Amino acid sequence: MTNKRIVVGIDGSDVSKDALRWAAAQARLTGAHLHVVMAWEIPALAYMATIPNVDWEKDTQAILEQTLKEVLGAEPDVEVTTEVAEGHPAPVLLDRSDQADLLVVGSRGHGAFTGMLIGSVSEHVVTHAHCPVVVVRPAAGS
Repeated sequence: MTNKRIVVGIDGSDVSKDALRWAAAQARLTGAHLHVVMAWEIPALAYMATIPNVDWEKDTQAILEQTLKEVLGAEPDVEVTTEVAEGHPAPVLLDRSDQADLLVVGSRGHGAFTGMLIGSVSEHVVTHAHCPVVVVRPAAGS
């Protein structure tokens, strides 16, 4: 087992899938362990209205698993662990960066305004992470 650790934050968006692909390729090259993190938090509007039958953690886990299978296949060729964490993605990823050799994120995910070059989460982790950060831009044609 390697001590090298690459943390990658995903949200199910196409650019986060690109980030996962990039991180997996880097893990293959360096022999690093890949730790895939997806964060969730209850939307502010949920406090104002009752949303029946929503299990935020379970739904997030399902998206994470689907994304992993789509991007890395049923049997990845790199060592992978996954984590679903409650909280806003930026502080969750910053916390995980403390024990990482590299943090990888997409340039913008589901929460960004169309046309932004970099999203708020990627901007925040670039300026505050405890390790080097790679921000993956969308693949050509995305």
